[in-house]
Amino acid sequence: MDLTGTIPLFEINPALDRERLAADFAGTRRIQIRNVLTDAAAATLHRVLARETPWGLAWQAGQGRPTQVRREQLAALGPAERAHMETAIATAIRGRDYAFAYMHYHLVEAYLGKWNPGGVHDLLLEHINDEPFLDLVRAVTGMPDLIKADGQATLYAPNQFLALHDDSHVAQGWRVAYVLNFAPDDWRPEWGGYLLFHDAEGDIVQGFKPRFNALNLFAVPQKHSVSYVPPFAPVGRFAITGWFRDR
Repeated sequence: MDLTGTIPLFEINPALDRERLAADFAGTRRIQIRNVLTDAAAATLHRVLARETPWGLAWQAGQGRPTQVRREQLAALGPAERAHMETAIATAIRGRDYAFAYMHYHLVEAYLGKWNPGGVHDLLLEHINDEPFLDLVRAVTGMPDLIKADGQATLYAPNQFLALHDDSHVAQGWRVAYVLNFAPDDWRPEWGGYLLFHDAEGDIVQGFKPRFNALNLFAVPQKHSVSYVPPFAPVGRFAITGWFRDR
């Protein structure tokens, strides 16, 4: 995609009321900011995710380490390998173990590994770490010590989900998790993919619909999950996700 000229890639909506947003965040330490980017920037990023992203797979089953499979590796998996992976995920989540599966493209690894130097995904990561976006997140969260963010492009396709966890990686500097959503505005609750927050007894206390051009921010740790996307759901739960850090 040619992003030269006047096509905006990451342009924050100037009409956001940062004081009101900060007050809303202070209550539960989580918020969904709608229309966070300008319309043109949101449309451009949606095209990047829908048409320009070489999707791989991220998954974990039980106590094993998370596995990231790049697109070319995923295409090379045979039926037996795919069946083994799917069985491991199903067995873990059927019991009491942790598991997840979703399509992804790791922005930081791509940037450092020079998968496509100077490409649109590199530019996107640079924008996420640039002052305009960092300043917005600092202002809303009341955390002036945030200095950088990691990120990955994500797509929850049918049969994918993220099980309950809390992102308790304080030693790595994780302070605020973010999800920049680009799902269709007419996304139905029956299609899953909701970011859900849970209390100590397992009840859902809040849920964020994966709206188009909406930024979810929440201080970590908080117990949360992404609800299962059923087989009949369309492909379209696109997002950019990661953590803002203080180190």
